Amino acid sequence: MNQEADNQDLKSTTEHIMSVMQAHKGELLSKPNVVGVAVGFQQIDGESTQTLALVVMVDHKVPQNLLKPEQQIPAMIEDVPIDVQEIGKISAY
Repeated sequence: MNQEADNQDLKSTTEHIMSVMQAHKGELLSKPNVVGVAVGFQQIDGESTQTLALVVMVDHKVPQNLLKPEQQIPAMIEDVPIDVQEIGKISAY
């Protein structure tokens, strides 16, 4: 693929993830510890990958088995990977 095609694919993927984010952000933000949602690159062991994902930012991670089913964040929504990233508390100065 050439650079222009790669850029178009990235733009299309980003727009799709943004659409999914807009459709589901209210539901995601209502879950415990969720402080934000964004489009970003998935992280594995703290390292960014080349995979775009819907990033769900939490103040702290909680093991899945300690959450009720309705509190859990799915691994995928509408074929979009979800990456839960711990960022701590957000505060304005």
